[in-house]
Amino acid sequence: MRLIDDWRTVLRKAWSVKFNVAATLFGAAEVAVAIWKPDGVPNGMFAGGAAAISIFANVSRLLAQKEIHGTDK
Repeated sequence: MRLIDDWRTVLRKAWSVKFNVAATLFGAAEVAVAIWKPDGVPNGMFAGGAAAISIFANVSRLLAQKEIHGTDK
């Protein structure tokens, strides 16, 4: 396995990467809620957000981005 040639650009600009980071943060928040059980935070709230953001990440991975590939598609 090896990195793509423009991995730095993709890491900085790709929406799929940004959505995956957000989904990771929501997943971590769900774990924190399960551990500390703060009042007023419904179970699964962050897990639902992580799932929704993951859908955006998967869709955005398939879309060409002008900032990365220099295309208008």
